[in-house]
Amino acid sequence: MSALGDKMPKGLYARALIIIIAPMVLLQSVVTFVFLERHWQTVTHRLSTVTVQNISMLIDVYEELPKAQSVETLTALAEKNLGLRVRFAKGEDLPLARSKPFFDLLDSTLSDELKRQIGRPFWIDTVGRSEFVDIRIKLDDAVMHVLAKRSQTYASNSHIFIVWMLGTSFVLLTVAILFLRNQIKPILRLAHAAESFGKGRPPPDDLARAAREVRQAAHAFIEMRDRIERHVEQRTVMLAGVSHDLRTILTRFRLQLAMFEENAELDAMRADVDEMQAMLEDYMAFAKGDSGEAIGRVDIGEILSEVQAQAHGNKTIQIAVDGGPLVVPVRRHGFKRAIANLVNNAARFAEHVNVSAAKRNGSLTVEVEDDGPGVPEAERENVFRPFYRVDHARNQDSGSTGLGLAIARDIARIHGGDITLSQSRLGGLKAVLKVPV
Repeated sequence: MSALGDKMPKGLYARALIIIIAPMVLLQSVVTFVFLERHWQTVTHRLSTVTVQNISMLIDVYEELPKAQSVETLTALAEKNLGLRVRFAKGEDLPLARSKPFFDLLDSTLSDELKRQIGRPFWIDTVGRSEFVDIRIKLDDAVMHVLAKRSQTYASNSHIFIVWMLGTSFVLLTVAILFLRNQIKPILRLAHAAESFGKGRPPPDDLARAAREVRQAAHAFIEMRDRIERHVEQRTVMLAGVSHDLRTILTRFRLQLAMFEENAELDAMRADVDEMQAMLEDYMAFAKGDSGEAIGRVDIGEILSEVQAQAHGNKTIQIAVDGGPLVVPVRRHGFKRAIANLVNNAARFAEHVNVSAAKRNGSLTVEVEDDGPGVPEAERENVFRPFYRVDHARNQDSGSTGLGLAIARDIARIHGGDITLSQSRLGGLKAVLKVPV
């Protein structure tokens, strides 16, 4: 069952078509079998029986009447009253027997009747495309040639039934395909709306034109979307207020420190205030998530150049953009922040950082590689957790709040993508940011 399930179509449209087509094909097959078994075979058997009975009667008359009179009499009677063309060839032998057609119902039925009713050597030809059936029977002194119309020996109207059956099936399947396509479209629009909302893009509004169940799902999705947007808006407003209040206090600290005389303790206090300011900015950025920024077409090469110029420390940072200018739809400030976090994280622990960007298979891929100590494979998912610190090479760093990678992955997922970590070709860590565009 599992192997059969793996081979079955995965799409709803294809599965719905199978649900409709399979019973129809089964029903048509049963009807066709019953028709061929009961109607066609029965009618063909009866027609063949009557034809052979007429031939048997002609043989009896031929053998009982004087030969000179019987030939002319039988030929005239057979063609006038029985619809059979009869000819007697004296001194002739039957042609060589040919193999029976495997699927020819007429050949087997007619042969059986000739054996049962006449019991003489015979030869028949039912395979050709002629409108007649050639029957030859070996008599005592001659070979009797009989040409009978095919309609006299088997049910010739079967094709009408098959044409009607196939025609109605074609009409029903066409209607079913068109109807299903119209029913599947709202589901696809709902899936597209959910995907667009997950990527921060405005979803379409025409979700209510569908079947009742799909409309219910669409209304539930719209209500969920509105609740999420209200929640994000309320949280953003609250965080904006908290950020404003905290920035006010930090500004007051700076003003008060500016009034004191310069000394070592004052420099240490200023450094603490600057660190608090940086931590506050990171906390606010992580909490807000940059989801409110609009999407626009952005030159990735320009962003990489800005990140290279603004990177922390005097480290060697090389950038490369595959395929020339790379312009894609993203949130500029958020995307730049994600790349800057990855680059600064690499520059903090390495001497050389390589940054490359390319567009492949409908996705934008930005790779950041360094020659630092790297991250153990078991810790590569944990470093994306907020405030998590690795207890080895990339450990307690005074300039880090433990939110850089968490913010970067959050921004990537807002764009519908993700960030993964692996071993770098330079010996350190390789971060791959991939988002659909």
